[in-house]
Amino acid sequence: MNFPILSSITLLPILGAIFIFIFNNKTNENKNVIYVSLFTSVVTLFLSFFLWYVFDKSSSEFQFIEEKNWISGIIKFKFGIDGLSILFIVLTAFITPICIISCINSVKNRLKEFLIAILILESFMIGVFCSLDLVIFYLFFEAGLIPMFLIIGIWGGPKRVYAAFKFFLFTLLGSVLMLVAIISIYWITGTTDVTEIYLIKIPSEFQYVLWLAFFSSFAVKMPMWPVHTWLPDAHVEAPTAGSVILAAILLKMAGYGFLRFSIGMFPVASEYFVPLIYTLSIIAIIYTSLVALMQEDMKKLIAYSSVAHMGFVTLGIFTFTKQGIEGSIFQMLSHGLISAALFLCVGVVYDRVHSRLISSYGGLVNILPKYSLVFAVFMLGAIGLPGTSGFVGEILVLLGAFQKNFLVAILASIGVILGAAYMLWLYKRVIFGKLEKKELSELKDLNLSEGLILFLLAGLTLFLGFYPNLILDTIHVSVEKLINDYQLNLILNTVK
Repeated sequence: MNFPILSSITLLPILGAIFIFIFNNKTNENKNVIYVSLFTSVVTLFLSFFLWYVFDKSSSEFQFIEEKNWISGIIKFKFGIDGLSILFIVLTAFITPICIISCINSVKNRLKEFLIAILILESFMIGVFCSLDLVIFYLFFEAGLIPMFLIIGIWGGPKRVYAAFKFFLFTLLGSVLMLVAIISIYWITGTTDVTEIYLIKIPSEFQYVLWLAFFSSFAVKMPMWPVHTWLPDAHVEAPTAGSVILAAILLKMAGYGFLRFSIGMFPVASEYFVPLIYTLSIIAIIYTSLVALMQEDMKKLIAYSSVAHMGFVTLGIFTFTKQGIEGSIFQMLSHGLISAALFLCVGVVYDRVHSRLISSYGGLVNILPKYSLVFAVFMLGAIGLPGTSGFVGEILVLLGAFQKNFLVAILASIGVILGAAYMLWLYKRVIFGKLEKKELSELKDLNLSEGLILFLLAGLTLFLGFYPNLILDTIHVSVEKLINDYQLNLILNTVK
């Protein structure tokens, strides 16, 4: 294909943002900018679906490669995708129009600037998954901090400034070491081209320090325990659309980074640090699940549940098994849908009652039957009920873990039980019981836009639970290549 489809998908949201920025028609301005941003995001979504359609699932090689020299031939603007990245691009393009629709009622001021930030953030996130040059990846990876910082800091809750700076400083400081590591890799290999680095193979004596440098960034972004504390604050203070993007996409960039860079470039170090990853993952799964049980704020509970779910992701990735890695990727995609939907569900009642406290609700099933139904689907998906997408990812991760370390797998299974506890407890207190608060009796059920979004997400949660091969067939060949290359590199290093 000669058409630069990856560049088009990446740059189209920025072009839409520029058009909105220069749009000066004051008559029905909000309505017009919504139409433009929605049109831009929908076109991007259709392009991503087309990309997925023409993607060759039988090939493990990078496809749709675009390459252009940038800085004196040292750094190349290089794009390309494989089975590890294609579905994250589709997920990003799918979540963005949902965020735009959801913010129509929730964002009351400076809607134009908010939509510009959303579109620019979409471009940066897609760029992360397309980049095949370390410097380009780093630029996109860090650039996404700026619009997210503004989304939290300007349109967030009462403590938005504190949450925004905490988010920014945690993630930025974690990435400084990654930048130093990228410079070191160029000094060692003479290139920042990811595909060339795979072939050159970084000497094992350098891998340990470089792995830790990349880990410092990915661990914060994931986030892993104990550098997870920025996430609950960011989620609580962010507007609904900001929480959706943060949970659905931004956290997944770190998981993708572990697959593409930590394992791909530093296989010897990845094997060496497996005990560290297992320990942090188990602590994240069990500890944050217990913390979630104690929460009185719905958003904070879901935020801690995200940390626990990401613990399953890191656990599965570093099993280095087909089931574990495929389960981790599936878990990230599934969590992207379910967590987005849960935050949207919180946003629905928050827009009506202006409270996120669980104690402010109760008995909503009596007046909001459609809302209660979709909330149940997402709650069951979050706890991994068979028939939902959440089950597929978790069972594959646990199967991979059982192959590698029986004790670790047993401890991770405790997290599944705790996850069921805090999600069922949340649902019971919010949805069931008597309708005792008079102010709740006048609430209206889902409107048209809310219903379309939530029922669509509920349908996808169930569909992927019954037909997971739609995802697994896409990633299967690339995962096999990743594992084979990893094992080959370990063997060659042992021979040396």
